[in-house]
Amino acid sequence: MRFGVFLVSGRFPGQADGDVLRRSVRAAELAEEAGFDDVWFAEHHFMPYGVCPSAITLAAHVLGRTSRIGVGTAVSVLSTTHPVALAEQWAMLDAVSGGRLRLGLGRGGPWQDLEVFGTGLDRYETGFEEALDVFLHATTGRVGAQGRHFAFREVPVVPTPERRADVVVACGGPTSAAVRQAAERDLPLLLGLHADDEEKADTVAGYGKPANHISTVLCQVGDAEVVRNALPGWLEDGLAAHVTVDGRPGPSRDPGEYAERLCAIHPVGDAAHCVRTLETSLRRTGVSHVLMLVEASGTPEGTFANIARIGTEVLPALRASSPAVPGSG
Repeated sequence: MRFGVFLVSGRFPGQADGDVLRRSVRAAELAEEAGFDDVWFAEHHFMPYGVCPSAITLAAHVLGRTSRIGVGTAVSVLSTTHPVALAEQWAMLDAVSGGRLRLGLGRGGPWQDLEVFGTGLDRYETGFEEALDVFLHATTGRVGAQGRHFAFREVPVVPTPERRADVVVACGGPTSAAVRQAAERDLPLLLGLHADDEEKADTVAGYGKPANHISTVLCQVGDAEVVRNALPGWLEDGLAAHVTVDGRPGPSRDPGEYAERLCAIHPVGDAAHCVRTLETSLRRTGVSHVLMLVEASGTPEGTFANIARIGTEVLPALRASSPAVPGSG
């Protein structure tokens, strides 16, 4: 089993972006001290839901501030970045960190990012699979392409990668094309925060073979009212900031209802409840690598205290009572 921290770097109402990013760095350091196996960073553009625009850049900084903990991106968005440039960054950071960097790769959304960065809606709608293959090819040390979205002569990747990239693919649900694309390449899935245990289990079943999938959850040890009070304001600001590139409707979730759903399907409550909920999830989904969103209190102090409580009151119980799940990691 593996347990990690998932940091969205969300700007709660009244907070400054620099303070949010410094909070994320400190949270990663505390996660290492608390005994977590890894810490993963989200990536967003132009919105308060998450103020980190480059997960791999923040990961690089945290790799330099830590010594043991694994660091990942959840996710690096292939629709708005060049896969060879990302492979170069991965190869460099993998070398200097001693192999502690893992990449989550995703398609992203139909957001205005596509316009700003010039990749366009077509790259989002049809280009993910091609970009994924170009990235994977680049991590072998040489890469060329003659595709619809990428066409260039073969070049060496410098620095030369010392190993194939350790990649996980974000997916939207059991019927997502990403499930098939990941399975065809023997890449594990990153299962989203929005999904309950049943949907995650269906997605794993749709993948069709054993793999070391990763599940994301919201975990808050203590009074659930803290989350109910803080989360809707953050979600409301974040959902409103999703601007589509082509005028289609953006996310329409009710922030209060969505916060209630997250509290209902995830480990939010006292330590014993969190342990039981996570044990049940491990059993139902067959996934034994869990990333925990820990920022839902809305304050730095609450985030840091939550990490410490999970480290002392939840992780030891899980490691002691839950055997490894066959086919997972």
